[in-house]
Order: sequence, then structure tokens, then C-alpha cells
Amino acid sequence: MNDFLHDISWVLPLRSETATHIANAFTWLGYPQFFIAILPIVYWLIDKNAATRIAMVVIFTGVTNGLLKDIFDDARPPGEIFALDGRVDKSYGFPSGHAQVAFAMWLWLAVELKQRWFWPVAILVAIGVSFSRLYLGVHDVEDVLGGALIGIASLVLLNWLFSPAFDGWRALNPFIQLAGIVAFCAALWFTWPEPGGPGTKFAVSGMLLGWWGGVLLEQRTIRYRRHENWIVALAAAAAGIAVIFLALPQLEPALMNAGLEKVWARTIQYFIVAAFVTAIAPRLFQAVGAARREETAPA
Repeated sequence: MNDFLHDISWVLPLRSETATHIANAFTWLGYPQFFIAILPIVYWLIDKNAATRIAMVVIFTGVTNGLLKDIFDDARPPGEIFALDGRVDKSYGFPSGHAQVAFAMWLWLAVELKQRWFWPVAILVAIGVSFSRLYLGVHDVEDVLGGALIGIASLVLLNWLFSPAFDGWRALNPFIQLAGIVAFCAALWFTWPEPGGPGTKFAVSGMLLGWWGGVLLEQRTIRYRRHENWIVALAAAAAGIAVIFLALPQLEPALMNAGLEKVWARTIQYFIVAAFVTAIAPRLFQAVGAARREETAPA
């Protein structure tokens, strides 16, 4: 049993050029670039509230996965023998972040869509992302199974957090909400089990603060509504995505050149990216006539 959980030498005979391309495509669905692309599309074009719930799923998964990795300190498979993905740096193995976020996010998407046909798609993608981590040699079976089970289990907690049980929190003064998030992030930093804090994992807190603050601003002053002409709406979204991938990634190196440590430079970058998606871009779209304003503020 221990060999099954930790020995991944069986993946080596499965490898081929085509299979590696497929595995890399699936594994990309678990990296930040995918979420940074998909969340604005959902927010700007489909449903702001659904995008916010999905963002919270991703952020919650990122925080818990980083925390669990630093609690267990579980080594990955030997990179010189197995690894085909060089983006994992020196992070720990258990639980697999790709498996955890894949099962949490894609199954939550199925819950949001409420379409039977999407459930097999969501499960297939989650399994594909998880298996890709084994194929690429950066996780063993224990890592992937643990990540998948934690991702599924987290949906129960997330469903509770999104329920009317937390309407009181959502009704609080925006400044109190933001102060609560800042306090949570500070507590996270000072109680993190790894010496020196969570490192660049802490950047996800910037996304949390930027997203929630942007949503609060959008709900009260911007009240964004997609342009009814899909050509205009898609053009605006394409321009926004271009800014996210071409301009905003320059923030981290610029801030580091100005003297900030990497963790804080990345945290600020994530904060600005999230605020851009939720508030800045919607207001710019309205200013150039590429989006509308809701007639009445949401209740």
C-alpha cells in the first residue's frame, strides 16, 4: 500500500510527446494564470455574484493548501528522476494544490450552473488535472488523493459560508468588513507554522482584500452591467484581459526594484489585479460606453 501511495515509477512508461502536451494542458488549469483569465470573464460577462463565489473558492483553497503544505512538510517525488514541471519551486507535496483546487472549483462550477450535463465535464476536468500532476512527476498518489478529498470536503464549508447564515457579515459596514479581512490576514501571517510566515503564499491575501474591497465599491457606487451588445461586451473584456496579462504583471518586478520584498510586491500585485477585475475595469468600461449601469442598487 505504501508503494502505491508514494512510488510513481509507473508513470515513466506512459510518457510520450503527445501525452505530455495533454498533461501540460490539464495542469495549466490549476495554475494562477488560468484563474486570472477565467474569473474576469465570468465577472464581466456572465454573473458578478457567481464570479465572487468562485473567487472565494479559489482563495480559500489557496490559503488552506499552503497552510496544510507547511504543516505536513511532505517532500515531492525526486525531481531529477520524475519532474516534467519546473514551476513547483521548492514547495511541499501534500496535499496537491492542483487536485484540491480542481475538485473544489470545478465541482462548485457545476453547482453554480445547475446543469446535469456539466457534472461529467467538471469531474473529468478535475480528474484530468489531478492525474496530470502524477504524470508530470511532481506529486505522488497520496498527495493527489489528499488534495482531491480536501477539495471536495471544503465545498461543504464553503456552501455554509455562502448561505444565509452569513447574511449578517454581508450586511456589515464595508469598512468593518475590510478591517475584519485585514485582521484575518495579519493573524494568518503571525500564526503561520513555517518560520518567517507563509512567504509568497501570503499574496493570496492581497487577492482576497482587493476582490472583496472591489466588490463592495462596485455594489455601492459602480453597479456594473454588461453591455447588451455582445460584440461591445466581448471587446471590452478582451481589452481588460490584455491589461491583466500584459501590464499588471509588470507591477511585481517594478515594486521589487523599488525595494519591496517579493512577498509584499506580489501581495500588492494580486491586490491590484483583483481590484481591477471587480471595480476599476467595470468603471472604465462604463466611462467609454462599453458597459452599462444598473438602474437600482442591489438590495
